[in-house]
Amino acid sequence: MSSDTLRPRITAVLGPTNTGKTYLAIDRMLGHASGMIGFPLRLLARENYDRIVRIKGAAQVALITGEERIVPREARYIVCTVESMPVDRRVSFLAVDEVQLAADPDRGHIFTHRILHARGQLETMFLGSETIKPLLRRLVPDAEFVTRPRFSSLSYGGPRKLTRLPRRSAVVAFSAADVYSIAELIRRTRGGTAVVLGALSPRTRNAQVGMFQAGEVDHLVATDAIGMGLNMDIDHVAFAALRKFDGRAPRALDASEVAQIAGRAGRHMNDGTFGTTSDVGAMEPELIERVENHQFPPLRALYWRNPDLRFASIEGLLGSLAVPATVPGLVRTRPADDQLVLEALAREEDIRRAASAPDRIRLLWEVCQVPDFRKVMPETHARLLGQVYRYLTAPGRRLPTDWVATHLAALDRVDGDIHALSDRIANIRVWTYMSHRGDWLQDSLHWQERARAVEDRLSDALHDRLTQRFVDVRTSVLAKRLREGEPLLAAVSKTDAVTVEGHHLGHLEGLTFVPEKSDGLAANRTADRAVANAAARALRGEIARRVQTLT
Repeated sequence: MSSDTLRPRITAVLGPTNTGKTYLAIDRMLGHASGMIGFPLRLLARENYDRIVRIKGAAQVALITGEERIVPREARYIVCTVESMPVDRRVSFLAVDEVQLAADPDRGHIFTHRILHARGQLETMFLGSETIKPLLRRLVPDAEFVTRPRFSSLSYGGPRKLTRLPRRSAVVAFSAADVYSIAELIRRTRGGTAVVLGALSPRTRNAQVGMFQAGEVDHLVATDAIGMGLNMDIDHVAFAALRKFDGRAPRALDASEVAQIAGRAGRHMNDGTFGTTSDVGAMEPELIERVENHQFPPLRALYWRNPDLRFASIEGLLGSLAVPATVPGLVRTRPADDQLVLEALAREEDIRRAASAPDRIRLLWEVCQVPDFRKVMPETHARLLGQVYRYLTAPGRRLPTDWVATHLAALDRVDGDIHALSDRIANIRVWTYMSHRGDWLQDSLHWQERARAVEDRLSDALHDRLTQRFVDVRTSVLAKRLREGEPLLAAVSKTDAVTVEGHHLGHLEGLTFVPEKSDGLAANRTADRAVANAAARALRGEIARRVQTLT
């Protein structure tokens, strides 16, 4: 047998959105005896875990993310976030999705580590954009490259008013405040919209997307979170801005970012369009051409962080994190959140005393890596993690039960507005993450279940608040039934009040239907039409009966 036959195969499958890269990787993985695939988002990991479970059964599939661990004893396939990949586990097949994120200033070093070090025993597959090809060829010279063409075309549709967007449109903004203001306008003028932001829990996101997919609403307003693999039946993507704040300063979107988001339009063999809202104006011709033809400049460098950390002392750990990159095409990442927390805690005298041995320093680093889902200042996050470390190095070596219970109880409330519920979900995610550190809590399974239950209650409440605020339920129900040609159940009371499908629409004055305006919908043309059309169809029999009595 030749050495070529024995050499594990490495393939880079590159191309734009809607090319079936993920489906190909999962199909390849399931052809092996064991496999692992890493996704960039918890949402995507969960979505694809559910899909593989439907194929292989729950006993054969594991899910590992920072906040969720489902690991059956006989699991052969592991679905995870890129950060949570157990890369020391031996599997026949391994894949990493969206590897171009190695160029992201915040998370890129994790993807770069997987590119350099994560391998399947028989086959490894990297999925991503063509922009990473030159650097990938340099860093992984043994890789074979496969280019996947897009299944459908993507074309520019120009600027459009929000009130004139076609059905099955997604409007993309780059802040929660903008998403909410646009959603409010669409509710007033078009009857309602679903809302998707990266901060939503999978449960809330799925409920919102479910409304859009079921046709209960015709529009979706989202942040650029929809650009990363969320597959929905979108025909048109409208950009409400072409600039975003990247964590440091506002900047223009580059062509590849526009394409990643615009590519959500037109799934499988259905063509899609993209454009802007009228207040943004037209896109530049060069940008349009690049997006339509999937032509983008290659990435210049990938972010890297030294994986060979030293735990002899805190200074040694900080020094090893500061080691510069020496490989062409790699640049050392800026200090990440975990490093900033470590630097803050290293200034605490009692923390330094507790971190007196390599195992204690390793534990300190593990604590520093608890993600800041709340997006607060590093010092604020460091205060919480400092207390966690103090408890873990105290005689009990566990987080006190009453301390954890008090924090979870404070979050287990479903009152408040959208902002308050979103904040609580971000907070509970921190505790969910820590509950999955089995050696940090007594009876960790109990706390995992408790934290998940709190998150589920908050998620359901947030979905309800979003729906109450951004969906006129009466209009959406009636419009959907009219489109589908379903019969409408109508009733006229003794006082001539008209209800259709349980919704009060107005009243009859003789043979004339008088609609009732409510919820500030006087300017809602969609609502007015839906009410009028529903009433006209539902009242045909009643009007005919009244005419009969007059003749």
